Amino acid sequence: MPSKFLDEARDPLIIAEGWMKDGKDVAIATVVETWGSAPRPVGSHLVIDAEGTFHGSVSGGCVEGAVISEALDVIESGKPKMLEFGVADETAWQVGLSCGGRIRVYVERLG
Repeated sequence: MPSKFLDEARDPLIIAEGWMKDGKDVAIATVVETWGSAPRPVGSHLVIDAEGTFHGSVSGGCVEGAVISEALDVIESGKPKMLEFGVADETAWQVGLSCGGRIRVYVERLG
């Protein structure tokens, strides 16, 4: 039976809150829509700090790298972004989302 403490220790939102308490700039990426075969469900989170440290998952593989890169821009600019990855998009193959689905990820700065 998993302990509540361990679950909280892995929760990206709790991780982000801790980073912010430590004075770090943080962005959160959230899966807001999926179509077809998608690796992670709607509501999945990835949190990123200004140094590129991350916790959680919105897709897996190279899509995470693309989301982290965009999140660093969001931290710097303060302007949220809506990202979309899918097999119809050439960049989807470049970043590794070749599973036949599409995902939309909203990235915003926290704090």
